[in-house]
Amino acid sequence: MQKPQTPKQAYLILNALPDIGPVMASRLLAAFNNEILSIFYADEKHLCSVEGVGKKSAERILNWQQHFDLDKEIAEMQQRHIDYLTTQEDDYPDLLRHLSDAPMGLYWQGQYRLDRPCIAIIGTRRATLYGHSVAKRFASELARLGFCIVSGLARGTDTAAHEGALEGGGKTIAVFGCGLRTIYPAENLELYRRIVESGAAISEFSLAQRAHRQTFPMRNRIVAGMSQAVVVIESDAAGGSMITARFAGEQGRQLFAVPGRIDQPSSRGCHQLLRDGAILTTSVDDILQELQYRRESFQLDLDLAGQKQSQPSQQAFAELSDEEAKVFAVLGNGEAMRPDTLAECLQIAPWEAGSLLVRLELKGLIMKRVDGCYEARVGV
Repeated sequence: MQKPQTPKQAYLILNALPDIGPVMASRLLAAFNNEILSIFYADEKHLCSVEGVGKKSAERILNWQQHFDLDKEIAEMQQRHIDYLTTQEDDYPDLLRHLSDAPMGLYWQGQYRLDRPCIAIIGTRRATLYGHSVAKRFASELARLGFCIVSGLARGTDTAAHEGALEGGGKTIAVFGCGLRTIYPAENLELYRRIVESGAAISEFSLAQRAHRQTFPMRNRIVAGMSQAVVVIESDAAGGSMITARFAGEQGRQLFAVPGRIDQPSSRGCHQLLRDGAILTTSVDDILQELQYRRESFQLDLDLAGQKQSQPSQQAFAELSDEEAKVFAVLGNGEAMRPDTLAECLQIAPWEAGSLLVRLELKGLIMKRVDGCYEARVGV
């Protein structure tokens, strides 16, 4: 029986096998010390000793060629210029990597790789003119500021979000609820081509996978999981956007909701989210404020894209309070810390640490990273 020759081949096979989802794959990898090739050299008894792996799953792994044509998959990937990024690779989205049900790999079409925070903009497929306009405007403005806009390529709000990001000259990523062989909906074929030219289309599903009821919620967890925040523009009380919002809450992402008319069904979901604690959002500045970014000093790590970061003035250092100076003394040595870690280090209250970090950020001395940690600006 032929065995996979490289780890990436093994990831492609394991990802494509029926009923072996991210959780089972994670357990298998842990049981085999993250040596994925070892999984395909194990016997049935060893495989069945892993929690959740029964005889049926073990049989599929041992006889994977009956379920998946690896050579055909690789040939089509090369033809379509599609990469496969595993969780072990640096280009895999970092926020997504740390989820308990993170995809073991992502089919990735497009030369763009993440170099900035992502914000998801989502909503109903039956967007009103108001919702379409808001989604497009928010996406365009956020993209110009340096965020990558993530959405699901669906008609309605998703389409407006991708279009707005492209019109803003920024980056956008379309997450598919099927394999990248199928453009769904077909009416977005041209939009998909534009996205791939400057951004990326991604999917956790093998190329031949068709869309069905289970694949869209799986897609939605990726949309939320790779994003720092999720913005819901319009949604009914049930549907895909509410599922994505729930994932955002479970994953610890910031959740924003745009209010709408009280007599519109497409506003019910957003109003429900607002009642449940989502952040009321009427402008991009609401998002920036909650994420603790200042519009005029929003630099991110975009020096990677050739943008020069501004240097703080000597006056900024001279005006530091004793408490601010203590915080900067920690971060100025190259440390990167979350507010709670800093509070423990300095033996102060978490709220006090958060306040001091915001004050130093406003003075241009430190910056908030995508992972929520703070660090001193380059050259400080």
